[in-house]
Amino acid sequence: MIPSTMQDFPLDVAAILRHGARVHGGSECVTWTGGGEPHRATFAEVAANAGRLAGALARLGVRPGARVATFCWNNQEHLEAYFAVPAMGAVLHTLNIRLFPEQLAHIVNHADDQVVIVDDTLVPLLARVVDRLPAVEAFVVVGDGDAGPLEANPNGAPVMRYHELLAAEEPDHPWPAVDERSAASLCYTSGTTGDPKGVVYSHRSTFLHAMAVLSASLVGITEADRVLAIVPMFHVNAWGLPYGAFLSGATLHMPGPFLQPEHLTEFIARERSTLSSAVPTIWSAILAYGETRELDLSSLRGGTSGGAAAPRVLLERFEERYGLRIIQGWGMTETSPLGGMAFPPPGVEPGTPEDVDWRMKSGRVAPGVEMRIVDADGAELPWDGTAVGEIEVRGPWITGSYHRDPAPEKFHDGWLRTGDIGTIDGRGYFQITDRVKDVIKSGGEWISSVELENHLMAHPAVAEAAVIGVPDPRWDERPLACVVLREDGEATAEELAAFLRDKVARWQVPEYWTFLDEVPKTTVGKFYKGPLRKMHADGAFKVERTG
Repeated sequence: MIPSTMQDFPLDVAAILRHGARVHGGSECVTWTGGGEPHRATFAEVAANAGRLAGALARLGVRPGARVATFCWNNQEHLEAYFAVPAMGAVLHTLNIRLFPEQLAHIVNHADDQVVIVDDTLVPLLARVVDRLPAVEAFVVVGDGDAGPLEANPNGAPVMRYHELLAAEEPDHPWPAVDERSAASLCYTSGTTGDPKGVVYSHRSTFLHAMAVLSASLVGITEADRVLAIVPMFHVNAWGLPYGAFLSGATLHMPGPFLQPEHLTEFIARERSTLSSAVPTIWSAILAYGETRELDLSSLRGGTSGGAAAPRVLLERFEERYGLRIIQGWGMTETSPLGGMAFPPPGVEPGTPEDVDWRMKSGRVAPGVEMRIVDADGAELPWDGTAVGEIEVRGPWITGSYHRDPAPEKFHDGWLRTGDIGTIDGRGYFQITDRVKDVIKSGGEWISSVELENHLMAHPAVAEAAVIGVPDPRWDERPLACVVLREDGEATAEELAAFLRDKVARWQVPEYWTFLDEVPKTTVGKFYKGPLRKMHADGAFKVERTG
């Protein structure tokens, strides 16, 4: 056997940092400040501050393998922590700022976080659980806002200021050699059922995922791009955009706490963002905002959407009004997250109905990811676009277990069971039709709640729609449509049922309907159907029945 002659070069976060600082040192991180002049820092300055932060954390007693949490918006300081913590050999734990207090306390303690870095505007949220964090040894506050509520922590942990800690350190921190398979960062699932589960990304998986982000088959960012990262940095490493930007030299646009459509669209117009990534609820808010005023989105060459299926009407209206093609992507916390993107195949004319048909796919299997579908007995099904089964994945940035929780039921012969139900065609395009827990089993057949929701949200009077299965004495389950009408929209259950009848099989059309002010959502903006099921069981809303 002939040995390889290649160098054993570690794929670690420090390598990403060094490349961005040296090759793209003049590229910028631009943080929105709410309407005034944005705050700007070059990649070279970010790297220098990352070195200072690593020195400060080391003086606080942070050692390799220790967990450092962030409770922050998308901003420059959060980006500095993205590099400093893993590159020094510690583990970055991004805390979801939208978790319920009980879940937040649980994951801080479950992860054994030693230090928490928190934005001053988020201090009140963290203070709700500060008396339940006995293992935290220090709080580091970004900004000059009131940090007093954190001083009530149970073990007298010091509360310090980020900029003061960095001012006392040198920028040229020596980055240690780390095993590329060691832990780099930790992210917990959104925990809609049970406690959130921790996924630990390695340096190697993070590096490879960042390279994948640069691929034209996925996001395809380059040095010429100005990437608006709306997707939170606390959720799955902002879909890999921060690390991908440092590898490519793309300017990063960080919105901070200003996630309202008026701020996002002004940011895009003033700074000429070229790409943006967000969940469908954010895209929908921007679209609704543009109905009453002129928006300048002309600089955007593309957008990506993920976290939940985007309604067809959303893709169509962005293209019609702004010439913006939004590409859907699929992934999970467990997949780092990119598992596929729905770019149409060659020969499809952009802007045509066929183009939208392809972009309504959940995605095409990403290079580096392997996918299969299996039936209820675990037998593999064909890639024929027809066979329906649970999607399973494996690959170098797919988790093989959970932090301190092996959860063997979530894995199958080395494959991650995603919990998504769908099809895969012969070219690797997959269509998720539902979640295992959400699919409606009616009379021995499956009804896709996602398909019904997408059709309903194409109705001009409908703002949101979530469909759940409810018990039925004859059919086992039947769909209940939970509908939110637009402020200026009017529609009855009968009208909406008629609207669906030429789009799906008649037996799939819901006969149960309710109208709500809002569909509950998870901490990352997905429809949260658990509360809807409980509300129905408790008789908390009125249900209408159509003929």
